[in-house]
Amino acid sequence: MPIHPSCKICVNDWPLFDHCIADLGLTIAYLFEDQFFPGWTVLTFKKHRTELFQLPREERAGLMEEVSRAGQALEKIFDVRKINYELLGNQVPHIHWHLIPRLQADPDPLKPVWCVPHEPVRLSAHQLTERIHRLRSALGIDPNQPV
Repeated sequence: MPIHPSCKICVNDWPLFDHCIADLGLTIAYLFEDQFFPGWTVLTFKKHRTELFQLPREERAGLMEEVSRAGQALEKIFDVRKINYELLGNQVPHIHWHLIPRLQADPDPLKPVWCVPHEPVRLSAHQLTERIHRLRSALGIDPNQPV
């Protein structure tokens, strides 16, 4: 599939490869590098597209199924109050969804995550592996199966 050399997703420059959770079919799920909001996940569309209307109806529907599947997995693991779904693309013009669990202990539940001041939380290698395994299990994927 054609890649765009200036696209961070197409050239595998973002999200971080070691944060990969699973290949879901049309998308690849990654744990976002800042885990201040525990479980923050990014789904990147495998093809370089910038807008939902560029996708055929069946592909668009399949994409939404994968977004919903990931949201359901997050709800199983975390004490979710609400999940925020963000499809922006201003900084990285390639279809990618941010799924952000807003937990019961959320420090500012009425603000978008982009507006909540915080120090980024980076997981240790052990914590990262553990969280990815939990998400893979919640998705119904063998945690030990290679991605």
